[in-house]
Amino acid sequence: MKTLNKLFIVLLLATFTVQAQQTPAQKQTGEITLTGGTAHIGNGTVIEKSLIFIKDGKITGVYDALTTKMPLRGEIINIEGQHIYPGFIAPDTTLGLVEIEAVRATEDQDEIGEYNPHIEAIVAYNAESKVVESMRPNGILIAQAVPQGGTISGQSSVVQLDAWNWEDAVVKRGDGIHLNWPNSYKRGRWWEGEDPGYSPNKDYKSDILEIEDFIAQSRAFTSGDSSIKNLPYAAMQGIINGTQNLYIHVDSDKEILDVLKFKEDLKIEKLVLVGAYRGYKVADQIAKANVPVILARVHSLPDAEDDDYNISFKMVKDLIDAKVTVALGNSGEYWQSRNIPFYAGQTTAHGLSFEDALQLITKNPAIILGVSDQLGTLEAGKDATLFVSKGNALEMQGNTITRAMISGRSISLESHQTKLYKRYMDKYSRTE
Repeated sequence: MKTLNKLFIVLLLATFTVQAQQTPAQKQTGEITLTGGTAHIGNGTVIEKSLIFIKDGKITGVYDALTTKMPLRGEIINIEGQHIYPGFIAPDTTLGLVEIEAVRATEDQDEIGEYNPHIEAIVAYNAESKVVESMRPNGILIAQAVPQGGTISGQSSVVQLDAWNWEDAVVKRGDGIHLNWPNSYKRGRWWEGEDPGYSPNKDYKSDILEIEDFIAQSRAFTSGDSSIKNLPYAAMQGIINGTQNLYIHVDSDKEILDVLKFKEDLKIEKLVLVGAYRGYKVADQIAKANVPVILARVHSLPDAEDDDYNISFKMVKDLIDAKVTVALGNSGEYWQSRNIPFYAGQTTAHGLSFEDALQLITKNPAIILGVSDQLGTLEAGKDATLFVSKGNALEMQGNTITRAMISGRSISLESHQTKLYKRYMDKYSRTE
């Protein structure tokens, strides 16, 4: 029996060794100089021959190597012929909250109940997720872990994707609260004999009134007797005083206009539209309200049969032309987050330049998520969260990452997928 127990322990340890994440990199110390690469700053600027200095996890200078006389310092890394980018940011994901959709025990993205502003997705974030580590080889180094379900799903947080645990992963905890706006139309329940088509939702106005009432009660609670405890109401403090974003998930143009009126009526200072499929139809009103947008996946089919075939791609340009701050999201997906660079690249076929498209997944999401003082561009004073690619990182063939850093730490680009790729490339490249 003892022998069997020992064998079981050995097998268990072996299993954990195989399943374990890549060991997070140690804190960067000293100085690093990246020289010769084409630097895509993230704000539209490109430096063909760049010189980037990094010290203690921060960028200390970005220069044109052809004009500066700055001496090289510390560890010198020559990246001539390659491209250097700010780490890509994936907002509106369930990354780290879901591992295998078919296994309920690996899903921790929602809670029971309709109004859960006090629930934080970050405490369920799995830093050792195999899905998380598979993002890094495509340049995705930052993500927003977003809860799902209910009317108010809870609070999201911004994380970096190389950590031992959720505490280490946090870049910004509780960046905002997520609200799912009611649908003004709904499908009939065919299983109950109803017409399966769309019809007006008779409860639409009452659903909105319920949300407004919840916020009004939260406002009254936060200004009242602090000795009384009510976690949901207390959690709305950041929305009421304007220190947190209120992310409203909404799609149709009518509902978006209702959200903008809701913002004005309830004096919501920081509001972000998420999804906003019909936002291009009311782009001027969105811009006038100074509301940013996180679009759903642009690699998606049209919602309606009379939509243009390329509507998902070209709506980005329509919103940007109206002066709306736009980022590209994932519709609460997790595996698809790896394709964020290619979503951005797709928009270049519909009116955007590559540098404008780059801002959709770097500068703009950093601004929207409230982390632009740390991330989003390659500028002095910001975190050295960046990567080097052999080619254009917004194109599938060019996106070949050779080096990546999070806060100056040189992180592993290995994942279970790269290991399988190498394994089977080796198998099929052998000559029998």
